[in-house]
Amino acid sequence: MRVSQQMLFKTYVSNMNRSLTDLVESNIQAQTQKKVNKPSDDPVGMARILDHRETLATVEQYRNNIDTATGWLTLSDSTLNQASTIVTRARGIAQQAATGSITAENREQISYEARQLFQQLISLANTEYEGKSIYAGHKVDNNAFKETLWMTTNDSNVSSQQFSIEGNTDKSIVVQFLDSGDIGATDLDYRFSKDGGKTFTTKTLASGDNTLDFDGVNMSLEAGTTVKANSATDTNDSTGTWMWVRPTAQYMGDDQDAINVVGMNTDLAGGRTKAEGVFTEDVVVRIDSATTLQSNITYSYSLDGGINWVEGNVKEADGISSNAVLSIPGGILTIYSNAGASGTNILSSNSQFVVRPDLAAINFQIQENEYVRVNDVGKDIFGGVYKAPGQSGAGVVFNNNSMLTGSNTSTTQNLLETMGNLVAFLETNNQSGVQECLESLKTSQQHLLTQVADVGGRENRLSVADNVLSSLELNEKDRISHIEDIDVGELMTQISQQQIVYEAVLKSSSMIMNMNLLNYI
Repeated sequence: MRVSQQMLFKTYVSNMNRSLTDLVESNIQAQTQKKVNKPSDDPVGMARILDHRETLATVEQYRNNIDTATGWLTLSDSTLNQASTIVTRARGIAQQAATGSITAENREQISYEARQLFQQLISLANTEYEGKSIYAGHKVDNNAFKETLWMTTNDSNVSSQQFSIEGNTDKSIVVQFLDSGDIGATDLDYRFSKDGGKTFTTKTLASGDNTLDFDGVNMSLEAGTTVKANSATDTNDSTGTWMWVRPTAQYMGDDQDAINVVGMNTDLAGGRTKAEGVFTEDVVVRIDSATTLQSNITYSYSLDGGINWVEGNVKEADGISSNAVLSIPGGILTIYSNAGASGTNILSSNSQFVVRPDLAAINFQIQENEYVRVNDVGKDIFGGVYKAPGQSGAGVVFNNNSMLTGSNTSTTQNLLETMGNLVAFLETNNQSGVQECLESLKTSQQHLLTQVADVGGRENRLSVADNVLSSLELNEKDRISHIEDIDVGELMTQISQQQIVYEAVLKSSSMIMNMNLLNYI
C-alpha cells in the first residue's frame, strides 16, 4: 500500500488530537476534582447524580421549612410562658385582694395592675411572627383578639339569654335592678355605678324597650329576660339581679370546630347529614349504587375535588331505614332519612355529599409524609368570647357565661374571661367575686401549661426531623461524592502518563515528518 504524505499528516494530527484530548480531559478533572463533568463521561452515573441532587434539594426545602416552623413555635413557646408568668402574678394579687383585711381603696389600687395584666395578655395573644398572627388560625393578617365589653351576672335567668353591648368605658360598671319583671314587658327601674359602687345613677327601662343606658355604654337584653329586684335603699343587697359590664377580648380568627356537609342531587342533605371525625381536607362522597338507606350502598370518595376517585366502597345492607353510616377518610358520614318530614329514605345513584371541615391549622411539611402545625386557634388557648360563623351573636368560649352563680362557684379555663372578671370585681370591691376568680385562674394556668406542653412536643418533633434530615443530607452527599469525585493520586499518575504519551507522539511525528528521500541522496 502506498503511504502518501497526506495520509501521514492526517495520522499525525489524529494521534496528536487524541492524546491532547485525553490530556485536556484529565486537566478538567484536575480542575473540578470530579470525574463526571458531563453526561457523556458516565451516563448512568450522571443519572444517579441528578437523582441524588434532587433528593438534596428536597431535603434543603424540608430543612428550610423546619427553620421557619422552629421560629413560629419558639416564639409561641416563649409567649405562652410569658402568659403563664402573668397569670402567676394575677393569682398573687387576687389572693391579696381576696382577704378581708384590705379596704375598698386597696382593691381599687390593685385593680390598676390587674387591668394592665389583662391588656398585656391580649397583647401576647396577638403575637406575630414575621408579620403573621400566630394565634388567629388562617387569618394571619389580622389580630387574633380585640378588647371589647362583656357582662357577668349573678342571675342564671339573665346569663342564659342573649345580650349585646356597645360603647367604651375605662371602668367596670355595676348594675342593679330595683324592680322585678320581664325585660320589655313593663317599666323597670335600674341603677348603675361607674366608680366602683361609690355613687349610683337611677334610670327607667320603659315598657317595650330592651336597651339599658349607662351614659356612653348601651346594653341590649333579650326581650322576655326575667330580672329580680334589689333593695331600693341598700346597694349591697345581693338578693336581686346584679350585672357587671367589664372588659373581655373577642376572638377574631377562625376555628376548626364545625364540619359542614353539602348535598347535591339529593334531598337527604342539609340537617339530614352529619360528618364526624378529624378531617384535614374536603372529602367528596358519590353514591354509585343504592335504592334506600337500609340497602347495600356502593360509593366512591375523592380527596381532590372529584378529579380522582377511590371506588368500590360498600356499606352492607343492615335493615336500618333511619340512617346510613359511610366510612370515609378521617371519619364517618351519616346520612339520615327525611321520612319523618313526609319525605323518604330513598338514596339515588349519583347523589353526592361534600364534607367540608372548618380549617385553621397551618401545616409545614418537614419530611415526605410528615407535617407539623405551627399555629394555634387563640380562643382554644386564651378563651375570651367568640362569634362563630353563622351565629347571631358572640358567646363565651368553653360555655361558661357567668362567674357568679348564686352560692355556687363556677370555675373556667377561659383565661381572658377570668381576667376580665377579676378586673371588674376589683374595681367594684367585690371580695367574694375575687375569691371565685382565684380557682379559675388556677384552672386557666393549668390549661395554659397544657398548651405549652403541646407546643414543646411539636418543637421536639422538629428537632428529631432535622436530625434525620441532617443524616440523610450527609448520606446523599457521600453517594454523590462516591460517584463523581476523582481520586487525586490516580489522576496525577494518569496525567503524567498522558503527558509522556503526548510528548512521545509529538517527538515521533516530528522525526517522521523530517524524513524524506532527499536525506539519502
